[in-house]
Amino acid sequence: MNSESLLKPNERIDQLATNDVKIIQSRDVFSYSVDAVLLSRFPNIPKRGQIVDLCAGNGAVGLFASSSTNASIVAIEIQERLADMAMRSVQLNGLEQQVRVIQDDLANTLDHLNPSSTDLIFCNPPYFKLDENSRINESEHYLLARHELATNLDDICRISQQLLKTNGHLAMVHRPDRFFEIIQTMTQYNLVPKRIQFVYPKADRDANILLIDAIKDGKAGGEKFLPPLVLHKPDGSYTDEVHHIYYG
Repeated sequence: MNSESLLKPNERIDQLATNDVKIIQSRDVFSYSVDAVLLSRFPNIPKRGQIVDLCAGNGAVGLFASSSTNASIVAIEIQERLADMAMRSVQLNGLEQQVRVIQDDLANTLDHLNPSSTDLIFCNPPYFKLDENSRINESEHYLLARHELATNLDDICRISQQLLKTNGHLAMVHRPDRFFEIIQTMTQYNLVPKRIQFVYPKADRDANILLIDAIKDGKAGGEKFLPPLVLHKPDGSYTDEVHHIYYG
């Protein structure tokens, strides 16, 4: 299908140099960023079975992961505009047989998918708790994507625990300042954090991204803290590791 025919006004197509996946994006709504790219590469991706992308946005994480697996991928996104963009990105990449998009509230996930059916869950959730400052200068699209308005950490862990098979994985990207809360909430739902990595904008700056991979009903102990990932050199260019992620 002609790429341009799938685009609506104010939309563009972005592509990672390291794979052939194309993503429809728009400045009008929340676009994928480095968080999604890092999350899609963080867990060990099962070769078959079922992968679910919760809080999928425009579908970037699941679409990036599709090139590494034959598993069926289900993206769940509450916002109609973003879910529509994700559906058109699936068409754009010819992935209709592998990837499907469900536009619904995350709370209704089990209306669409069976419990204990999923091998891996990706989640790039809203990072910020809702407070009196949350609505300042934000469109509804950005508000829902950034703030815990439609879902929260507890909901995500509860749904993930129901959806995952025993020993299935939940891979999440979040903010380091919520690290202890994330660990506590995951543990409450028998999701045992196993692999943890902090990401730093520059070597001399505080971490601003957290990657965490938890196993449903996993045994306690054996946690791995991976080497820190630094995004930028002092001059602002990508570090070699991040350049390789983006450009191969």
